[in-house]
Amino acid sequence: MTSVDTLIHAGWIITINADKAVLQNHSLAIKDNLIAAILPTVEARAQFTATEELELTEHVLMPGLINMHGHAAMAYFRGMADDLPLMTWLNDHIWPAEGKWVSADFARDGTELAIAEMLRCGTTYYADNYFFAEATVDTIVDSGIRAQLCFPIIDFPTNWAATPDEHLQKGLALAVQYKGHEQVMVSLGPHAPYTVSDEPFRKIVAAAEEHDILIQMHVHETQGEVDDSIKLHGKRPIARLKDLGLLSPKMQCVHMTALNDDDIQMIAESGSTVVHCPESNLKLASGFCPIDKLQKAGVNVTIGTDGAASNNDLDMLSELRTAAILAKAASGNAEALPAHAALEAATINAARALRLEDKVGSLEVGKWADVIAIDFSELESLPVYDPVSHIAYATSRNQVTDVWIGGRRVLAERELLTLDAEAIAQKAKAWQQRIVEARNV
Repeated sequence: MTSVDTLIHAGWIITINADKAVLQNHSLAIKDNLIAAILPTVEARAQFTATEELELTEHVLMPGLINMHGHAAMAYFRGMADDLPLMTWLNDHIWPAEGKWVSADFARDGTELAIAEMLRCGTTYYADNYFFAEATVDTIVDSGIRAQLCFPIIDFPTNWAATPDEHLQKGLALAVQYKGHEQVMVSLGPHAPYTVSDEPFRKIVAAAEEHDILIQMHVHETQGEVDDSIKLHGKRPIARLKDLGLLSPKMQCVHMTALNDDDIQMIAESGSTVVHCPESNLKLASGFCPIDKLQKAGVNVTIGTDGAASNNDLDMLSELRTAAILAKAASGNAEALPAHAALEAATINAARALRLEDKVGSLEVGKWADVIAIDFSELESLPVYDPVSHIAYATSRNQVTDVWIGGRRVLAERELLTLDAEAIAQKAKAWQQRIVEARNV
């Protein structure tokens, strides 16, 4: 018999492989940090011995979810400024709060809270756009999660840097430091077309080519953004970004709610990815991303939560459900973004956007063992005709019981193994008290 580190006997395995295979009564074996085998449970019991063997025969195993956009540390601003349109929310509440509170300590502690929430939601990889990214790396590594850190670049001064050039140089130093790291990928994060001028954009394009790194940016978040761009630049934001050389397979365009057919064609031809944040877009009344049209045009569509300050959670199961339902309503097509496609948007499509499709995003032999287990034993999940449909339309984050990242178990029966939940809660309450007391002065 062959020895492995972990052997999991599951009721179902949703592979997200090219064949869209859903396997019943199969087992998954982990050796070192990789998936060593996926085979019928009867055969697995005969072939393998394991250091740890788990009977999850009423659970689904699937790839870890990939949250393609957020602002992790803004978990500390959850619920601070709700029921407001985007620009009022930003200008009158979020940016002033950031100016007062954002620091290395804030970024580290807020990110720790966000990671704890994401792990308990089944997220094993997240993309983040926030200040003081360097202060969060140790927390990321210790927790076991993987992250794409998109360092901000913006025209005006922030608590992190005074100029666009300083933002760029500080971020590039971090990118060089963590080049090739298995848990941390550093990418360029220009804020938005309306907060970054042409010259910094040209430097961003040059840096992306020189260092071979990705770019993520808020684009076409509202119709107002598009209208303002036409007035200021004589063209829509997507056309401006194309002319500046930003559109390419390296580009991850977040939100994309106000698109016409020409915009969609430019995105499709460039190979850029779209990151759909449906719940944040709905809550801020920003608009509807035309997912059905984008997918029919061949655009790689992924899903993100955005930050907890505008969502107000980091629950990717809820997000992919909203994405699937909203795609149908927005297009008038009940077949838009079906269940399996919604799961792909939250897994393998995101892996493609990160250029990691050979490592993550599906459960296949030789890939990193980034695996989550979801419990289907409760009444709310019965009967089970199609586990893929259940994940998309009938599953909550509280059903995520176990998470492995690179074969390391980081969540066991809903308990965090790499983070101190009580200490995280106490820090969150202390930050809340500081913020509330300062607002009441």
